[in-house]
Amino acid sequence: MKKILLPIFMLALFISCKDSNTSKAAKITQKEWVVLFDGSTTDAFRGYGIKEFPQGVWLLENGVLTTNPDTANRDLITKNRYKNFEMEYEWAVDTAANSGVFFHMQEDLSMESNNGNSPNWLDNFELQVLDDKYFNDTAAIRSAGSVYDLIKPKNKQLKPIGQFNQAKLLHKDGHVEHWLNGTKVVEFEMDSPEMKQLLANSKFKENPGFHSDKEGHIMFQHHGQKVYYRNIRIREL
Repeated sequence: MKKILLPIFMLALFISCKDSNTSKAAKITQKEWVVLFDGSTTDAFRGYGIKEFPQGVWLLENGVLTTNPDTANRDLITKNRYKNFEMEYEWAVDTAANSGVFFHMQEDLSMESNNGNSPNWLDNFELQVLDDKYFNDTAAIRSAGSVYDLIKPKNKQLKPIGQFNQAKLLHKDGHVEHWLNGTKVVEFEMDSPEMKQLLANSKFKENPGFHSDKEGHIMFQHHGQKVYYRNIRIREL
């Protein structure tokens, strides 16, 4: 009996050690969530084209990042740059408000005073943040949750004006997903033939370098209206 049990014991010990090592390796390689904004500090952000947080242009009110529509716009970007990542955040809009989330942004153009458009808006994919009900442009391809002017969102369920929507943006080696309130509303491959055809038929066709950079800042747009962001966290993939 001892001769039979000994090999079984040794095999079980080997499997246990292997599983333990695998578990440790997984813990080492798994990226942790990093909080970018929890309502208490803006240290993870700065204004586009400047080294500091744009005080007075973006406000920290009651634990929420809020745009000030009574100032010249300036977009908000992460201090860090990201390549492959998953980001969760919440957004809400005021009546007829417009904003957007960009990724892989390059800080290579100048801000234009009182121009609601971001300096790089023709260069990068934009995940649209919008009041679908009262904004003057009601096209679905430019509605909340869309990839601006390229892909309509599917099966989206938006919260009413002033209430927060839960959003998730994922990029992994060219694969992009956008989720709203627990539903995947957009999915695409950046370098796919389908996306190349969409770009060729869009207003971005005159820009051959559209989203050619594979890493960069994440940017929250100040379009001149009042929008709100909170509970922003990210992990690298």
